[in-house]
Amino acid sequence: MNTESDSGEYVIRRGESGDDVYFVWEGEAEVCGLAEEEIRPEFLLKRYDYFGNGAPTSEKQADVIASSKLTCLVLPSDHCALLRPKSIWNANAGKEACAPVESILHLDPIEVNLFQGITLPEAPRFGKVFGGQFIGQAVAAASKTVDCLKIVHHLQAYFLLVGDYDIPIIYEVHRLRDGKSFSSRRVDAIQKGTIVFTLLASFQKEELGFEHQDAVMPLVPAPDTLLSLEELREKRIIDPRLSRTYRNKVAMSEFTPWPIEIRFCDPNTFTNQTKSPAKLRYWFRAKGILSDDQALHRCVVAYASDLLFIEVSSNPHRDRGLKISVLSLNHTMWFHMPVKADDWLLFVMESPSAHSARGLVAGRMFNRKGELVVSLAQEGLLRKARTPGRALRAKY
Repeated sequence: MNTESDSGEYVIRRGESGDDVYFVWEGEAEVCGLAEEEIRPEFLLKRYDYFGNGAPTSEKQADVIASSKLTCLVLPSDHCALLRPKSIWNANAGKEACAPVESILHLDPIEVNLFQGITLPEAPRFGKVFGGQFIGQAVAAASKTVDCLKIVHHLQAYFLLVGDYDIPIIYEVHRLRDGKSFSSRRVDAIQKGTIVFTLLASFQKEELGFEHQDAVMPLVPAPDTLLSLEELREKRIIDPRLSRTYRNKVAMSEFTPWPIEIRFCDPNTFTNQTKSPAKLRYWFRAKGILSDDQALHRCVVAYASDLLFIEVSSNPHRDRGLKISVLSLNHTMWFHMPVKADDWLLFVMESPSAHSARGLVAGRMFNRKGELVVSLAQEGLLRKARTPGRALRAKY
């Protein structure tokens, strides 16, 4: 069934009984809270947003007032379980059938503009919450609050504090702007009441326009001809060109498979204690088959973009016995065209500069057709590792 309201009419009043859920089909509505005995608009609901006492993001403590001619589709309470999908991308398959990275990026809606994510035991951690997890989950949270026809095309992320992988992460989405073609969001990741990560993202509806591409994909071996990380690890253990100490360390260290498959284009004998050029090229793709949703594919690419990225800035400075601390400070991405994250993408990166304890890395991603699909940049902290016992809460 559907319902229609004129501008200024109440659709739901604060504390009103009933468990139906309303989907905005045409028009707009304001969610109004009570501040100092005065009703004030808090945010605007637009097409495809939903509200109601039976929704996961309940509005029982707010009024919803039509701000224009409003048409809503009404979902009876018996079917409200449909609003609690197994995946934020509404995947029909259970967790066991999802690609590993899709499970890692899963979020639970807990209130309007609030989502909760966790760090799964099988997710990469690196001693802290992996930066790519922050980026991917934050973009997922923001994507859930925009018109489904708008897809992220740019993001700017700032890593403020080290994330604790033993506790949940709350993602709070701020709706900065909603236009006909573009929407803007800010997402704060919160742990223990403190913002540990923040992201700005812009979304755009698909639009025809001028096109050109000057960037040329470098000539590299096809991914099917290259070794996987597992195969490369086994080869390094028996490579006589590497020191016995290093080979023993590789053999004794626990190997945790990544949810992203990586194949290096230039396998070599460099280690974390030998100098190498400030460049890296590898093919990557998500393991498994992803749900067919461009928003998900861009979240996965954002997740994978932080793997080994800033480390490239430390390559020319490595030396035997020298320990280098590398931490991401900020991360920028531009999506130029649709991507398919479960098919091979070539990630080409180089570090043009390191100065004042900071390294800069620029990157490009190409699909197998040679199309430039993503451009990236990241700045990170680059220092000699501090002595034990001087733990820092902040990342800089």
